[in-house]
Amino acid sequence: MNASRQAEETRGGLLAALGAYGLWGLLPIFFKLLHHVGPFELVAHRVVWSLLLILALLAARQAMRPFWEALTTPRLLLPLTASSILIAINWTTYIWAVNDDHVIAASLGYFLNPLVNVALGVLVLKERLRRGQTLAIIVAGIGVAIMAASALTTLWISIFLALSFAFYGLIRKVTPVAPMAGLGAETLILTPVALAYLGWLWGQGNLMFGQDGFTTTMLIVSGAMTTAPLALFAVAAHRLPMATLGLLQFVAPTLQFLSGILLFGETLNHGQMASFALIWLGLILFASDSVTAARRNRVAAV
Repeated sequence: MNASRQAEETRGGLLAALGAYGLWGLLPIFFKLLHHVGPFELVAHRVVWSLLLILALLAARQAMRPFWEALTTPRLLLPLTASSILIAINWTTYIWAVNDDHVIAASLGYFLNPLVNVALGVLVLKERLRRGQTLAIIVAGIGVAIMAASALTTLWISIFLALSFAFYGLIRKVTPVAPMAGLGAETLILTPVALAYLGWLWGQGNLMFGQDGFTTTMLIVSGAMTTAPLALFAVAAHRLPMATLGLLQFVAPTLQFLSGILLFGETLNHGQMASFALIWLGLILFASDSVTAARRNRVAAV
């Protein structure tokens, strides 16, 4: 791949990553509007309505063939089954945490996740870090450690979220399937379980869907709120190194963190304030190193 083509791929990956993380950062606001819906029902609706939207998009783009290939090729179906389970675990844990007033704990999970991504990139994918990247990760890691120490009672939430999404990203990066086709396969794999659970709720008279217009509309919209950032993330995961993808992810938990403090009245202690400053310092160092490296590459390509 020539330098200009690689730069274009990287730029597209950066925009996709920022779009995905920006939307994820706003999810606590969306889910708080559905606090009266149980997390399992909400996840089930996310699966069902996402599948319908994805199938419509694939059909409109005449891209159904990669979707069916992903479902009928064992070397693709097996990792996509694993990634679908991981994302279901991640969704359920996150929704429960937000609606149980643990938005800061949820944001810590996504502060931890970039460091796990970087570790996986180095250990599994053999990616190399520049000296500036290493310094940035150390600074951010100290910030995350301080934040974790100040929130030990809810640390399990953070660990669940960090590990489930980091391994989800790794699987999607190494699985050779188009982003939207892979996402469609994942949701289809989860759909039978989702429909069975919704049917059980309906039989028990506990299904929230259809109870009122607002709830029903928002549950349908949850499909778009699920599909858009995941599709963008899948594009970014294919185009960016795990280290870059990991550090950019601080955008989402920062927005979640601010939502917990400014919108939902969760308290912030001095340790969390210090850790927040260190994490952003690490992000600034990483961004500065990336800009410097990009300029060097452009000069070398001329």
